[in-house]
Amino acid sequence: MRVIAGRYGGRTLVAPAGPATRPTADRVREALFSVLGHIEDARVLDLFAGTGALGIEALSRGAAHATFVENARPALRALGQNLHALALDDVTTVLPLAVERVLKAPPWEPQTFDLIFLDPPYAVVRSGRFTDALAKAVERGLVSALNPDGRVILEHASAERPPTVSGITLEATRVYGDTALSFYLR
Repeated sequence: MRVIAGRYGGRTLVAPAGPATRPTADRVREALFSVLGHIEDARVLDLFAGTGALGIEALSRGAAHATFVENARPALRALGQNLHALALDDVTTVLPLAVERVLKAPPWEPQTFDLIFLDPPYAVVRSGRFTDALAKAVERGLVSALNPDGRVILEHASAERPPTVSGITLEATRVYGDTALSFYLR
């Protein structure tokens, strides 16, 4: 796994061994950032951050700051190694908490974001737990953490339909093999 483009393009990222962390494939990240286009000076929230590949890619392409939320210890170690190796400690915040917990009481308030990446384990989306959690989080203020014209990008299995969430509008869903990216706009 590597950073695709930008300031850190070509740099290798570490990932924990085993199936617990499923980093976004290089080709999917490349397609995602192609769709997003210009993201300079953006503030990014990377939920279910894992290795941090999405937030790091955004920083590499000019984002101003990234906040990462991850609670799995192996993923946190990999995320820390990746941020340290790229000297990104001063433009990042790592919250070692469960996403469900931070969505109930956002520790970043009053900070807001231009991009919010959601890459939950597919099993969580499939079970319906994440769809319910996303809807509740939006109702409780995730939308208020999103700047006007900000975007939420949900990565999910292509066989699953993206949830409808009040407060944000589903713009499009793009499929890349067994992975889908759903783009929401505030």
